[in-house]
Amino acid sequence: MADKSVVRNAKYRRGGLNKRERHNERKNMEYQNEDIDPARFPLNVHYKVCEAGYAAAFDRKVAAGEISTRGLTQDPYIVDELVFDVNSAYFENNGGYDFAKRFYEEAYRCAVELIGGEQYVLSAVMHADERNKGLSGQAGHDVYHYHLHVTYIPIVEKKVYFRKNNKNPDLAGTLKEVINQVSHSKKWPRFKDDDGKWVNSYSLLQDRFFEHMRAAGFDGFERGERGSAAEHLSVLEYKTQKESEQLAGTSAKLKAANDELSALGKQIKAVQGKVLTSKQIDKIPVKISRPMLGGADTASMPKSDWENVKKTALTQSRKDEEYRAALAENTALKKE
Repeated sequence: MADKSVVRNAKYRRGGLNKRERHNERKNMEYQNEDIDPARFPLNVHYKVCEAGYAAAFDRKVAAGEISTRGLTQDPYIVDELVFDVNSAYFENNGGYDFAKRFYEEAYRCAVELIGGEQYVLSAVMHADERNKGLSGQAGHDVYHYHLHVTYIPIVEKKVYFRKNNKNPDLAGTLKEVINQVSHSKKWPRFKDDDGKWVNSYSLLQDRFFEHMRAAGFDGFERGERGSAAEHLSVLEYKTQKESEQLAGTSAKLKAANDELSALGKQIKAVQGKVLTSKQIDKIPVKISRPMLGGADTASMPKSDWENVKKTALTQSRKDEEYRAALAENTALKKE
């Protein structure tokens, strides 16, 4: 399977910020995801650190007039998150941790462009602490799933005009101010594609991420499918999907191993029918000679009979070795 880049965009209301923050910043005491290794928390890389909590940082920007919540509905989506991802094998084959740090440092630059400025980023962290169970089993050592979380405030510039009924009629309809409005729906509006279907504008993220990384010199992976379900999956859902794909691959290998073992068994039976059996060997005539001057008796048999015995022993020995090797591989696949 080719390595593919994936960008997912999620939206959060104020009530969901604490949970998102605790996950991204590794503030939980325990995690449902058993593949997260707390011993590797120090290896996670922050490209931007949130000094305060997500909600507190958001409120500070509102209070400072940097952003505006004017015109928002009750309990709106106020924070978004981009998750940049490529198959674990891509990093494993290109240098692992150090390569991932360089790759996602460039991906963060791409994120800043997509967001509209670093001032709207609350946090950006590369997770290096999640073990890829399936790939680790195949590689025989721990392989980690590197990915980047960029938590940000969706901002659009909104032009505000003087109304007709203001105190100065001459100003009516003229530009009053431009505000940085918080708005997920306006940041990522829906539009019709070439087929006339309504899609979210962040479905174009796959193209922009892929093109940015290729221009920066990173290659060896394919563009993610635009408009694919992967854009809308949560991190847990996406990991579950990948594990299912790996499990399906392992099941296919197990079936192939079972088929191979069955075929090998048939080959052994066929060979046993062609070579001498133990009973036939027992019936081979052996000539006993007794030395006239004493000493141990010696036995001999015709050369053709000896060749048959030797052929039987060698053939069976080879088949036994093949059978044991296939049985060991089959047992290992069953455990996996």
